[in-house]
Amino acid sequence: MNIQGSIYRRLMLQLVGSAAILAAILFLLFQSFARQLAVESQDTTLKASASAILESVSVQQGQVVADIPYAALAMLGNVSDDRVFYQISRGTDVLTGYEDLPRSLDDTSWTAKYRDDPIRLVKVSRSLPINGSLTTIAVTVAQTQDGLAQKLGEISRTAILIGLIFFAVATILAVWAARSSVRPLNIVAAAVSRRGPADLRPVTTPVPSEMAPLTQALNAFIARLDRSLSQSEDFIAEAAHRVRTPLATVRAQAEVTLRRVDKEENRVALKQMIRAVDESSRAAGQLLDHAMVAFRTDHLERSKLDLRAIIEEIVERQTPIADLKDIEFLQTTAPDCIVLGDTILIQNALTNIIDNAVKYSPNETVITVTLEREGAEVVLTVADQGPGFEADNINALTDRFARGTNVGQTVGSGLGLTIANEVAKAHNGTLTLKQSTKGSGACVTLSLPA
Repeated sequence: MNIQGSIYRRLMLQLVGSAAILAAILFLLFQSFARQLAVESQDTTLKASASAILESVSVQQGQVVADIPYAALAMLGNVSDDRVFYQISRGTDVLTGYEDLPRSLDDTSWTAKYRDDPIRLVKVSRSLPINGSLTTIAVTVAQTQDGLAQKLGEISRTAILIGLIFFAVATILAVWAARSSVRPLNIVAAAVSRRGPADLRPVTTPVPSEMAPLTQALNAFIARLDRSLSQSEDFIAEAAHRVRTPLATVRAQAEVTLRRVDKEENRVALKQMIRAVDESSRAAGQLLDHAMVAFRTDHLERSKLDLRAIIEEIVERQTPIADLKDIEFLQTTAPDCIVLGDTILIQNALTNIIDNAVKYSPNETVITVTLEREGAEVVLTVADQGPGFEADNINALTDRFARGTNVGQTVGSGLGLTIANEVAKAHNGTLTLKQSTKGSGACVTLSLPA
């Protein structure tokens, strides 16, 4: 599965990132507006002071007289503790005030540097009649900006606080929005994950319109899978019938012919044919059984099974074959050996284990079948007196088509233990192979959770 990031994390990053950008923009806009408002407020006060000074300027006996009112400069001092400068000029001549104060040609407000300090200046002017002609009198008032900087610092701190609050609220809303957006996905995932392996119903969980194509595609896939599984099961059953029936017919005809043939070389050829048919029939049957096991392990149909009854039935079916070799079954089965499992798979695994014991046991021997309850597990042990398992490859005998080198001429496909092992794993159980405790033969133990 190729996992590329998380939708929730990606959505969170986008929303929180957007909130951070908006908070930064809000801070800059708030700070810019506050600065503009503070400067305009200072300009208004400076202009009022300059206008009050200009109103006090008059012409007496052809001379310009300025009686600067105290309130004109005091209003600036009341606003902040900044230093105040002024200049009254007539044309290019400075009548009074600070001669080195920066000048402007027009009535305006501007910022300049004066005596190594930034200052804000406002200039106002008017024309007065002197000796029959109009003369322009200009008043320039300036103030340092320490108070303005202090106010802007307070405003900036307030703006930062507002931005942080906005970011925090936006982050909380982003988390809520991301979770709300991803919740339908989680609901669908939970609804599908809670299903059993055999539950192939369409997904009917309500979803937003954006997720409708996903659920439609999922339902279409489930429908195709259901059809495919049904076809596979039908094919396995049909194949088992069509393969086994002709082989059984060929074997029966070969046995009939064997009774009628007298020449030894012909009898040997027919016996080899019967053996080849037996091998083919067994291999075909177990290949189909293995395919059926692989199919059913993906969707187990679990039910309560009494292993005691199942084993007794299997032993009863194997008894006629065992009687031909004078093999005796010794059964020890305990009560209350109930497991939760797939009936067909469990029967198939137990049949293969007991069938192997009969097949590899020599004549006139005993097969011990023990079923007991051990804690939370039901344990089946089947021990025979055959050639047993070779220690050097005992772990490989559960692989497909793997057989020991000591099986001789015994017909087999190498799939019996493979099927039993896969069934055990599908039911969270274990299959254990070891030598018989009696010194010869094989011992197979199948443990299943109760």
